[in-house]
Amino acid sequence: MSTRLSASTLGRLPPGIKVPSYDRGSLKAGILHVGIGNFHRAHQAVYLDDLFNMGESLDFALLGAGVRAGDEAMRVALAGQDYLTTVVEQEAGSMEARVTGAMIDFIPPADRTATIDAMCDPAIRIVSLTITEGGYFVDASTGSFDVGHPEIVADGAAPEDPKTVFGMIVLALKRRRAADIPAFTVLSCDNLPHNGSVTRKAVVGLARLSDVDFAGWIDANVAFPNCMVDRITPATSEREKRILAEDFGIDDAWPVFCESFRQWVVEDKFPTGRPALEKVGVEFVPDVAPYELMKIRILNGGHAVIAYPAGLMGIHFVHEAMENDLVTAFLQKIETEEIIPEVPPVPNTDIADYFTLIQRRFANPKIGDTVRRLCLDGSNRQPKFIVPTIADRLVKGLSVTGLALESALWCRYCFGTTDAGETIEPNDPNWPRLQATAQKAKDDPMAWLAMGDVYGDVGKSDAFAKAFATALDSLWTKGTKATVEAYLSDRLV
Repeated sequence: MSTRLSASTLGRLPPGIKVPSYDRGSLKAGILHVGIGNFHRAHQAVYLDDLFNMGESLDFALLGAGVRAGDEAMRVALAGQDYLTTVVEQEAGSMEARVTGAMIDFIPPADRTATIDAMCDPAIRIVSLTITEGGYFVDASTGSFDVGHPEIVADGAAPEDPKTVFGMIVLALKRRRAADIPAFTVLSCDNLPHNGSVTRKAVVGLARLSDVDFAGWIDANVAFPNCMVDRITPATSEREKRILAEDFGIDDAWPVFCESFRQWVVEDKFPTGRPALEKVGVEFVPDVAPYELMKIRILNGGHAVIAYPAGLMGIHFVHEAMENDLVTAFLQKIETEEIIPEVPPVPNTDIADYFTLIQRRFANPKIGDTVRRLCLDGSNRQPKFIVPTIADRLVKGLSVTGLALESALWCRYCFGTTDAGETIEPNDPNWPRLQATAQKAKDDPMAWLAMGDVYGDVGKSDAFAKAFATALDSLWTKGTKATVEAYLSDRLV
């Protein structure tokens, strides 16, 4: 019989489960976080819970918020258990559960006025974000803020009635300035290159559509620190809820399962203050770029490398993909020959050791991370995790055979069937366009590379086009297994 998670039942949970040792009634909101998903609850919220357990920074509790209709389901689930979350850390030989309590409230996503009012509260010194890699309105072909996106155009035309998170941030900053309240820091915790700089472009770019002078003030006065975040955190399914109930005796409406490893490297730019997170393992550095590039290219790029061959071969779990000799050899060859050579040195880090750690993390059999999750949202992830490495190698005149094959595998996946002929259900916000383009590319590979928002100038490279066409033709004529085998033996030419 499992115990339903709530503040009143914490004392009845089975022995050995760590629960908050601090008085949650003494917490005060200092961070408004937009986008309360699994990753945030396994990462930022856990670091804060650790800090509060030390009796530190209790005025930096989390106030949840959202801007999408889908955020309401998470709010309802968490509200029903007093904003507590069970986090289960899993490794091959161990599994530990803890209950975190760093969040004290969650504003209904439909109540934008309440969210903006909360952002105006002087107690809120940080507005942090996990809104997905694709949520920043970036034109992938130019890397600039997409001022022509319909949602941005609408917010620019009606700045007092914003619908996007960036419009809400702009309005709140304007009201704080008018009330002589210092600006909050805007902290992106999303997994994209230069996330702070990208966020700055979005906020300043949107403000410029309605008030050029105020946009300049934001650019000069608001901090947007870059940071690198890392913790493998799969989606929650009935499987995870069942494991939690059976193994730990907890009934949680939306638990989080993750690996034990976590890392957070942040530029120390918080003019109005921040929690003392360095006391719980967060690294504050003057420049996060080297750490960020290493992680995005080796880990996120590595995820893409194993995802699409595994998906086409019908492999379900990521650890099962890592048990497949063909997939692991494919990862090893691309990483060592094409990805890692394009990763500059990182302070106090052995990159070869880092890659070994990444392989071990991918192979974790307890996580239950799915290949389908890794395949998700390629139209937003490929331009950030794969294409820049290709671009760097092309500039140097180096081989891109492996990365061209990775791209061809993504194209073949988006066709919508596995090698066995099973249907691949839509797995990208742009799936209809991707599928139609992949179908054209079967006979005309250049149709795929013509997606300027994904490939930019890389798609115009003759060297890349030739390697991509060769790989895609092989995938269609010989299949995934034979094509990867040919690449591994240097016969994919």
